[in-house]
Amino acid sequence: MPELPEVETVRRGLEPALLGRVLNRVSVRRRKLRIPIPDNFEASLTGRRITTLSRRAKFLLIHLDDGNCVIVHLGMSGRFLVHTGAPPEPGPHDHVILETDAGASACFNDPRRFGFVDLSPASELDSHRFLRRLGPEPLGNAFGPDLLGERLAGRSGPIKTVLLDQSVVAGIGNIYACEALFRAGISPRRKASGIKGARLKRLAAAIRDVLNEAIEAGGSSLRDHRQPSGESGYFQHNFAVYGREGEGCPDCDCGGRIRRLVQSGRSTFYCARRQR
Repeated sequence: MPELPEVETVRRGLEPALLGRVLNRVSVRRRKLRIPIPDNFEASLTGRRITTLSRRAKFLLIHLDDGNCVIVHLGMSGRFLVHTGAPPEPGPHDHVILETDAGASACFNDPRRFGFVDLSPASELDSHRFLRRLGPEPLGNAFGPDLLGERLAGRSGPIKTVLLDQSVVAGIGNIYACEALFRAGISPRRKASGIKGARLKRLAAAIRDVLNEAIEAGGSSLRDHRQPSGESGYFQHNFAVYGREGEGCPDCDCGGRIRRLVQSGRSTFYCARRQR
């Protein structure tokens, strides 16, 4: 599933084509995604100007000049592709097409249909059923060891599992939790509430660093993720542990090998020698 860096990459890729443009035509080719696209979606968007494209956790937010906001979740396989000039003939998995007054189009494609497209007043985003329980943004100005420590306090589960809880910190998924814990030298089995002091500082810094580096690399393309240009992301080439079971630890000094364990149904990759 696309995580924070992949969604942020999509947001940045859409901005040149959509920001400030008026939507001349909006086509919904399939309403039944993870949740049904609202019946008034096309009429509500047509003729509206896009004022801002933002992101909250793993959700893309397209703000309109009438105070409404399009909420997009990419699910497992969703992507946006941008075209200049007339849009190509729609494919079987092209569900929503946005055409602008500049002649560009952005097409939401989702073969597995686990994603969704919804419409909400921007003033009600904080109470939207998919957004209201989200924790702080790990790339926000307020995020650091103190805030992270507050979010981990009282959490008795292993730190890897707790980091995947979107109510603790928003936007972190399996890939970047593994990578951040490796960088911080913290065992994925360690009790979350017990991470304090130097470990807490290392983890907060590692989370920010790995997310920022992944964004700059265009995200990670393991199966479905593509940037709006159609180009793959490249951060998968920088994985230290994720998907590297049995390989040598990239920390040359420890001499360990990457192991895999299953936590809450998800694969965790780590080096037991480096991560304590």
